[in-house]
Amino acid sequence: MPTDFMSYLGTVTRTVTELQREGKPARNVTLERTYDTTPDDLWDAVTDPERLPRWFLPVSGDLCPGGHYQLKGNAGGTIAECVPPRFLSVTWEFGGGVSWVEVRIGAEGESQSRLKLSHICPIDDHWKQYGPGAVGVGWDLGLLGLVLHLLDRTDKIDEEAFVTSAEGKAYITGACQDWQRAAVTAGDDATHAEAAAKRTTAFYTGVPIGDE
Repeated sequence: MPTDFMSYLGTVTRTVTELQREGKPARNVTLERTYDTTPDDLWDAVTDPERLPRWFLPVSGDLCPGGHYQLKGNAGGTIAECVPPRFLSVTWEFGGGVSWVEVRIGAEGESQSRLKLSHICPIDDHWKQYGPGAVGVGWDLGLLGLVLHLLDRTDKIDEEAFVTSAEGKAYITGACQDWQRAAVTAGDDATHAEAAAKRTTAFYTGVPIGDE
């Protein structure tokens, strides 16, 4: 089914804010988007281990508060809080680092729901190199898969093929530029934010900086 992927870029609100986490400076990278489904269905899509592989990744573990989850080939962590169908909080443990992910779902009108996903990141070397796009673009791709899943698209996006395609590179470049703008709005130096966005674009697309 042909898809105008670029039309989805502007449907996501991207923000970056400062905060403290465990007594240390951190940044809250937030994506918000409205979906044409009920809060219960949206909650089911983002928490049901039978549905997650259809748009995101297979998950295993003790999937209850206090339990440990593991996404196949990706992050794992502890389920800190789960309040169906409104709120989910987990640690995000990957590559020796720990960050935090929070998902909030609420009704928007009679037939839509709004998802707010926050990834709270420590200010470490990875953040300093790539900025908010380091986690933001990954979630952009995830939320793109979710909207297609909710549209009853049966074929999951081949993410590896997508990010190397012309349309995928354009989508990622646009998302990186949006995260650059969000970083500047949050108070980051404009030159640093631009350099971080270019590094993130190169990381995801495989196109060296300067060869766009």
